[in-house]
Amino acid sequence: MMWMRIVNLIAFILLLIGGINWGLVGIFNFNLVSAIFGEGMNIGSSIIYCLVCASAIWLIISAIINNGKIHLNPTAEENK
Repeated sequence: MMWMRIVNLIAFILLLIGGINWGLVGIFNFNLVSAIFGEGMNIGSSIIYCLVCASAIWLIISAIINNGKIHLNPTAEENK
């Protein structure tokens, strides 16, 4: 399913962004989301944090559905 690969890729990218943000918070005490959307919890920050959470949940469910495999790139056999 091509749509599932696209959703998995978007979710993976969002998790990378979330992980980098938490790494910046832990190492440098710098919150990139707050720097972009302003201090405090506002609508922009809430949307980003909810998207990262939804991405994590999606990848967990996707891995369960696919027996532990997360498909990001189509293989030649599946494109035939």
